Amino acid sequence: MHGYQRQILDYRPVCEQEVQDQRLMLRYLELFPDTIGTRQCEIAHMTASSLIFNRDRRKLLMVFHNIYRSWSWTGGHADGETDLFMTAVREAKEETGLKSVRPIVKEAQGLDILPVWGHFKRGVYVSSHQHLNLTYFLEADEEAELVGKEDENSGAAWIPLEELRKKVTERDMVPVYEKLIERALRL
Repeated sequence: MHGYQRQILDYRPVCEQEVQDQRLMLRYLELFPDTIGTRQCEIAHMTASSLIFNRDRRKLLMVFHNIYRSWSWTGGHADGETDLFMTAVREAKEETGLKSVRPIVKEAQGLDILPVWGHFKRGVYVSSHQHLNLTYFLEADEEAELVGKEDENSGAAWIPLEELRKKVTERDMVPVYEKLIERALRL
């Protein structure tokens, strides 16, 4: 069984959207078993994201995404990595400069198929496609030094949860974040 398939099957959907997205993700894996973990599959590919909370879970560490011009979670492409938790941790560190993050729980806490609209990246047009995404909950120290990743974001900052709707201008992502925050606060 493909590593992605095991991770997707191990996830227990908690709403109808996740039930349907899980079904479709498994179908994508059947259709593109050799390329779904890389950007070679231009239709859809595996990604992992994380919501990084402070200790009291009143703030999220977010990055100001250069393409979307919005405060955003950390995350990115699996690029061949078959352990999506490790992808989420790698991306969290790369995008924020954090040296250390801790899992709140190691299992995925969200499953979403996210549309990515056509855009230019490093001067090259990238056609619209789907991100098959698993989300993880991490924790980091608020006092840790933050360093953005210039080619992807314009910095990282701790955002109080009550300010999320003001800071996130990528409106399609607000319900995704709110769904996940609600879950995290119940852990």
